[in-house]
Amino acid sequence: MDTTMELDDFKTAWQTIDARLQRQHALDLHRFREEKMQRVRSGLRPLFWGQLLQIVFGAGIALFAAALWSTHPQAVAVIVAGVIVHAYGIACIIGAAAVLGAIAKLDNAAPVLEIQKQLMRVRKAYVIGGLVLGLPWWFLWIPFVMVLAGLAGVDVFARAPSFVYWSVAIGALGMLGTWWVYRWSRRPARAQALDDALSGASLRRARAQLEELERFERE
Repeated sequence: MDTTMELDDFKTAWQTIDARLQRQHALDLHRFREEKMQRVRSGLRPLFWGQLLQIVFGAGIALFAAALWSTHPQAVAVIVAGVIVHAYGIACIIGAAAVLGAIAKLDNAAPVLEIQKQLMRVRKAYVIGGLVLGLPWWFLWIPFVMVLAGLAGVDVFARAPSFVYWSVAIGALGMLGTWWVYRWSRRPARAQALDDALSGASLRRARAQLEELERFERE
């Protein structure tokens, strides 16, 4: 009888200790998770503020194009250049809004795997926006020059068509060079470096914090 009672007492004590250990582990995991998610959020702040600046930049470009409309340009080339510049300013705002929206959807309470998927959506919006808004600059500076000249009443295409043609040719060469660099960098030894470069430091740090949290939860 005494032996049975001792075994029952031992079992009860062990269950109590196990329950306490589980509660302590859950508390430690909660604290660690809160710390990591706080670092994820703080790590994304530069990206957040960068997108706000991009919205301001886009609005400035749109206002720059709007100034051209106030002069009532008549030359078709100047009007087309103004439309391109205006559209680019709006695209900057839309691209930044897409990234900010993806950041706002990050759910601290979601499972780590789901948060990683949400972070990938932020990265996707950021990378696509960067490519869509960055690559056109091989050509985009031409309509900017034309709009600037148009504000002074000068039609660059009518005055110096060779300038426009040569600028487009240079832009095409630059675009081909960019494509070649991209193809060259997609080799396995360089692909990760390109992905890291496109993602930016903020997203890389956030991804590292989530990977560390995932490892802790598995252990």
